[in-house]
Amino acid sequence: MASKEQTLAAERRNKTILSVVLAIICVIYVLPVVAVVINSFKLNTFVKTETFALPTAQSFAGWSNFVKGMTFGNYPFSSAVLYSVVITVLSTALILIFCSMAAWYIARVDSLFCKAIYFLCVFSMVVPFQMVMFTLSKTADTLKLNTPWTIPIVYLGFGAGLAIFMFVGFVKSIPLEIEEAAAIDGCGPVRTFFEVVLPMLKPTLISVGILEIMWVWNDYLLPVLVLDINKYRTIPIHIQYLKGSYGTVDLGATMALILLSIIPVIVFYLACQKHIIKGVAAGAVKG
Repeated sequence: MASKEQTLAAERRNKTILSVVLAIICVIYVLPVVAVVINSFKLNTFVKTETFALPTAQSFAGWSNFVKGMTFGNYPFSSAVLYSVVITVLSTALILIFCSMAAWYIARVDSLFCKAIYFLCVFSMVVPFQMVMFTLSKTADTLKLNTPWTIPIVYLGFGAGLAIFMFVGFVKSIPLEIEEAAAIDGCGPVRTFFEVVLPMLKPTLISVGILEIMWVWNDYLLPVLVLDINKYRTIPIHIQYLKGSYGTVDLGATMALILLSIIPVIVFYLACQKHIIKGVAAGAVKG
């Protein structure tokens, strides 16, 4: 029978091995970001030949890649930033408001209809986007959902599955007596939701909001299918069109714009990552 010292030594060894494995995985995930940062300050030629080498006096391009990327072509980069911000903010706001209200109703009303809606929302998370993208593009054109101010409705449909799943799990963990007390005090359903339930949903609201912002901000396929890219371009679409004559791509300028696009998301995620953990854990109490 192993002694206590041997058991502790084995646990420490297992933790060390696990830490090493996780550190290697972390390096693998961070390496592409490091490559983007390094190559955003290199001349285009050296990006192709010395991809993972640090910039030297010969290959260093300074801020010229950033200037070139933001001034390339006839479409202003500032417009792409504006449309990305508008789409991301509106889409996230719609998902948080409507999905939290729907999840509260589903969690509190015990009916076959609510159960069917819940399972349909959960099922939508496993449906590949490629299965519906061509039909969606035609439908969006028909319903005039092909502008930065209307495409958030499309994002609401695609983001509702995960949001409702997480919100329902959290609402089920809220004691029903709190809402009953609010009803006794004279609160109607709308007032009960916005003044009692919604403040208690804060951890999951932040968690879902962060996940949806990261998804919408970085999304390329849906905007390029739905929007008129001659009028409206998000940052990912703008980066895609950094091409010169004969389809040549300035990789230095491309890397510079990719860096500019990921910095806000990385900073936002690092500032709010603890809320993601809290929100996911809270939403998993009674899934």
